[in-house]
Amino acid sequence: MNNVVVVGAQWGDEGKGKIVDWLSYRADIVVRFQGGHNAGHTLVIDGVTYKLSLLPSGVVRPDKLSVIGNGVVVDPWHLLNEIAAIREKGVEVTPDNLLIAENCPVILPFYGVLDRAREAARGDSKIGTTGRGIGPTYEDKVARRGIRLCDFTEPEVLRTKLDYLLAHYNALLKALGAETFEPADIYAKIMEIAPKILPYVGVVWSRLEAERKAGKLMLFEGAQGALLDIDHGTYPFVTSSNTVAANAATGSGVSAKTCGRIVGICKAYTTRVGAGPFPTEDHGSDGDLLCERGHEFGTVTGRKRRCGWLDAVAVRQAVKTGGIDGIALTKLDILDAFKEVKICRAYKLNGKLIDYLPAGQQAQAAVEPVYDVCEGWDCNTRGLRSWAELPAQALKYIRRIEELIEAPVILLSTSPERDDTILMKDPFSG
Repeated sequence: MNNVVVVGAQWGDEGKGKIVDWLSYRADIVVRFQGGHNAGHTLVIDGVTYKLSLLPSGVVRPDKLSVIGNGVVVDPWHLLNEIAAIREKGVEVTPDNLLIAENCPVILPFYGVLDRAREAARGDSKIGTTGRGIGPTYEDKVARRGIRLCDFTEPEVLRTKLDYLLAHYNALLKALGAETFEPADIYAKIMEIAPKILPYVGVVWSRLEAERKAGKLMLFEGAQGALLDIDHGTYPFVTSSNTVAANAATGSGVSAKTCGRIVGICKAYTTRVGAGPFPTEDHGSDGDLLCERGHEFGTVTGRKRRCGWLDAVAVRQAVKTGGIDGIALTKLDILDAFKEVKICRAYKLNGKLIDYLPAGQQAQAAVEPVYDVCEGWDCNTRGLRSWAELPAQALKYIRRIEELIEAPVILLSTSPERDDTILMKDPFSG
């Protein structure tokens, strides 16, 4: 038996929430290891929709321990609101089934203001941030001036840090024409919320090591996708953390040997939110139909997603840089309406074929997709739960994807519902 890491293999929004929820029936512990409440996961279980941002997707299963690791940046006010919202749908969240790392960086109220002000100042060069303060929080973590949850228990340390932080940021906020903040006001807000959030806070690395020794199975849940990775993504149009599976260990405090097999989540087509290169984006009727059929609007922001054909070059690169062992392919049913479906198998750059996404910003914007055109299946695959029920053309499409990305499709999702899933190979048992 092996632990499993689940990561996105595109630009996020691949359906990780459903896949993590579905796989969590085998796991004892579900660990979120990076990102913040800029990541949205939607689960549909028996017709009930759950929208999660910070809470691990395993939280909807009452017999699992959900963990927020140190690699996650936590907005405590948002987290308590999210806990309250999911409780209204009958899901109980208590310190017995939710554990948050004491060394998680905290998203403070002024970070979102700064985030949005800086984005506005970029004019036409916007990155596409959600404006929720994720980037500034990670910046302060690296700059060694950030506030962490453990600081909530040390008031004098907290006061000193806040004075230093706001001396730094108020000058910047003022220069950007944004509101400034008083350290005493932020301190009071933290002291008010601290008693509500601290019961969930503990020593995650130690707990996970104890659970490992006890033979418990762990499922590590990433946010966003490989193409938004701060190192390996379409920089600078990326998120502020490492989204690849290697960060599962660093972001949760376990040994790299603990993480186990890696499952990449990939839509049967491609979407992207915000600015940045998107070689296979379709600006015509096919892109509109993908958006309409796939209900492609962000869980967190509500923004319309850009849509296009499956980019096998980018996914193959995600497979290689992320060590992905197998792919969970989602939203196959969205392609049911197309007579032809396309897969990008290579790029053309300056008249030459290349088989990778280059790092340079201008080069990424200039690559042109080279497509394979596959026959559509023109029948309904939504809700199918058996490989044998799939039409021959859909099977051919899946096999061509496997050839191009150099990884097997081990799981197939045919609707947002938990049970509309076809398993070809169990990642927990090999």
